[in-house]
Formats: sequence, C-alpha cells, structure tokens
Amino acid sequence: MDSQKMSYQAGQAKGQTQEKANNMMDMASNAAQSAKETMQEAGQQVMATAQGAADAVKNATGMNKK
Repeated sequence: MDSQKMSYQAGQAKGQTQEKANNMMDMASNAAQSAKETMQEAGQQVMATAQGAADAVKNATGMNKK
C-alpha cells in the first residue's frame, strides 16, 4: 500500500471519528437540555402545588377573605 493511499485512509478514519464524536456530543447536549426542561417543569408543578396548598389553608382558616 502506498503512502498516499494510507494517508487518505487515515484521513477518512479521522473524519469518521470526529463525526461520531460530534454526534455523541449532540446527543449528550440534547439529553442535558431535555433533563433541564423536565426539571423546570417539575419545579413549576411543585410551586403550583405549594401555592394551591397555601390557598387551601387560607380558605380553611378564613385568612383568604378580602
């Protein structure tokens, strides 16, 4: 095998490796973004539940009257 062909194949392998690494980084980034969004939604649900509980206590104790 001549050196030009070996160099070409090495370049091909390097390109494929970089593409696979980029794809893995994209997948990791997407997973992180998805986890962040899930946590934000969970936090909003917890806040809404807590607000509902606080309002229920106020209503039950008569503190919510205007």
